[in-house]
Amino acid sequence: MTAGAPGPVDDSDDKGGLRAALSGLTTRGRSFLAAGVAAAVCAYALGQGDLLRVGLLLAVLPLVCVTVLYRTRYRVAGSRRLSPSRVPAGSEARVHLRMDNVSRLHTGLLMLQDRVPYVLGPRPRFVLDRVEPGGVREVSYRVRSDLRGRYPLGPLQLQLSDPFGMCELTRSFNAYDTLVVIPRTEPLPALRLAGSATGYGDGRQRSLALAGEDDIIPRGYRHGDDLRRVHWRSTARYGELMVRREEQPQRARCTVLLDTRRIAYQGTGPGSAFEWAVSGAASALVHMLERGFAVRLLTDEGSVVPEEGADGFAGSTQDSADSAGLMMDSLAVVDHSDGGGLSRAYDVLRGGDEGLLVAFFGDLDEEQTAVAARMRQRSRGAVAFVLDGDDWARGAEAVPPAPVSDRLRLLREAGWTAVAVPPGVELARLWQQAGQDGGAQSSVAGTTTGLSGGWS
Repeated sequence: MTAGAPGPVDDSDDKGGLRAALSGLTTRGRSFLAAGVAAAVCAYALGQGDLLRVGLLLAVLPLVCVTVLYRTRYRVAGSRRLSPSRVPAGSEARVHLRMDNVSRLHTGLLMLQDRVPYVLGPRPRFVLDRVEPGGVREVSYRVRSDLRGRYPLGPLQLQLSDPFGMCELTRSFNAYDTLVVIPRTEPLPALRLAGSATGYGDGRQRSLALAGEDDIIPRGYRHGDDLRRVHWRSTARYGELMVRREEQPQRARCTVLLDTRRIAYQGTGPGSAFEWAVSGAASALVHMLERGFAVRLLTDEGSVVPEEGADGFAGSTQDSADSAGLMMDSLAVVDHSDGGGLSRAYDVLRGGDEGLLVAFFGDLDEEQTAVAARMRQRSRGAVAFVLDGDDWARGAEAVPPAPVSDRLRLLREAGWTAVAVPPGVELARLWQQAGQDGGAQSSVAGTTTGLSGGWS
């Protein structure tokens, strides 16, 4: 049997020749062969001709099945399609398998199976009846995982057996696919903190149109430019139509900081504090992108996603969609770091205007609280969701203990909108609380600043 697939075919079983075919004998085939050899030996010792014929029949039958099966040549092409290829944790994806008989012969009975990781469910197996020349068979199965990650699917395997069940041969395709299980996200309410702005609304940053007539930097006329913007003095100077540059709006920025330090979290599994933080970061990323912000993902180790683009932020339109997929893929495989501090993340934020900073912190000691407090100076607005490991380990919602309350107080004094995260609470509820707390702080301060990185 020859198996075809999109790409090279794994035909290592063919290279083994007849020896590989003999290794495919089933328990029934081996039993027949052993019984035949034993009967032949006894017939020779006892001089019983009838017993010898029975022994030869028992021994030859599995060998004939092996020979016929080995010399049978089928040309079968297989393909796999995931729908969708990126799925949130706890949701199902469907895998579609397609088998094409590209030879001029009917196939025999085929068993099709696909290799999947155990966390996605049992290994799917399908029995395909005879496939006519040029015929197609399509089957599908569902996979589901409560654990985020990247899971390989494949290779696809075909198993061919003889009518007597004496021998089974397996051929494998070498094509793999990858299912990406991303963190669960939840819709967040559209809020606006006092002094914040939406991604493209009032208060957004602009590149200033130069105020003075002598400071104007014109550019060449482009098709579609408003003729009222023609700068005649520059046109006369350069000998071609020149137009004034206007104020260009810039997308409001948002940095989502995820604390992945191993020492900052306790427990494992889908309901752990770390998984809540990862899911919260994913929800914040999606929400801010939907609101028109240029967003990037930052971890405590200083790694930034996306790495390319303007200042490492997701761009607009198609670039934004690609960057969003890249950030969600990164969150699908993010794991605990062995670092003990937030200094690397602080160094990344030292570049200047970072817009809005949304942070998901684990346990913070005094030193790391001080580092987090200094981060506020590098952003125009900052919101922190702080998870207490002891509370999450106990698994019960409780009033934050004194050390956690002290950390929250220090962050708020530094200008953060800091919210404690009890076990199992929904992010949408805390998001609403953060919006109310941020508005109250701005009202007390009596300021209304035009932040480029507020939320809405």
